[in-house]
Amino acid sequence: MDSYALLIAATLNAGTVLAIASLGLLINEKAGIVNLGAEGMMLCAAIAGFAAVVHTGSDTVGFIAGMGAGAVMAALFGVLVIWLNTNQYATGLALALFGAGLSAFVGAGYVKENLPERPNFAIPFLSDIPFVGPAFFRQHPLVYLAIIFAFALIWFLYRTRAGLILRSVGESPESAHALGYPVRWIRLGAVAVGGALCGLAGAYLSIIYTPLWVEGMVSGKGWIALALTTFATWRPARVLLGAYLFGGTMMLSFYLQNIGVDFPSQFLNMLPFVANIAVLALISRDQGWIRINMPASIGKPFYPGS
Repeated sequence: MDSYALLIAATLNAGTVLAIASLGLLINEKAGIVNLGAEGMMLCAAIAGFAAVVHTGSDTVGFIAGMGAGAVMAALFGVLVIWLNTNQYATGLALALFGAGLSAFVGAGYVKENLPERPNFAIPFLSDIPFVGPAFFRQHPLVYLAIIFAFALIWFLYRTRAGLILRSVGESPESAHALGYPVRWIRLGAVAVGGALCGLAGAYLSIIYTPLWVEGMVSGKGWIALALTTFATWRPARVLLGAYLFGGTMMLSFYLQNIGVDFPSQFLNMLPFVANIAVLALISRDQGWIRINMPASIGKPFYPGS
């Protein structure tokens, strides 16, 4: 029974990384921008956050550094695709490659560094409940904040004027521009916020999830986060559900290894990506469902003078 509780706890922990990054990318795409550079942003944020904690001893400073690194990289991407009208997909891929190289270069001196001792995040009394406590109430506060943020994002997108404007920019930027809304600045703001959330996910990865720095440690989670937005058909609650689904798939491979399942570890490590492809293949069979939920102008450039 304890092993199942630990599996659930590990699933929540792993899913949080995907959830935070995916919600950030969802904000981008709701504004009509596709940023394929999540992997690179998360890697740079991971080393920025890790280095900040090494030098200051403060997790909070580390998270801020990670969010700052993600936001700056995303803003650079935003200027290129929104004002200079570069191709969103090519620019995003370039950002992913740039982030991977930059993080490896900057992080070379931090590979053997250790973080201060991690505090205990158990919630008093609740964490002592058999099974439920170890499974749900011994998590870092960001695990719970990610859930709260997902529901706050639902309220923002569908219950506020600002959320309506953001969605209108993603649906028809020409109409939003005709009504006097600064489409380019709204898109840049959405891209920067999305980058900050990807940065927070990267910092969480290196500070809390696996408190160390290793080159390429994001290991494809940025790409899974990108796929999650489509899997969730651009709905925050479904993003959260999908994040825990894929987080559980990632942790299942370690769980099976720990209980002695005689199966090649390489195949177990492939499980999250195989599940990702399988789910996307199933969803893609219903093109109508995707078209109904997908922002109409996603990935399309906007020319205010046209």
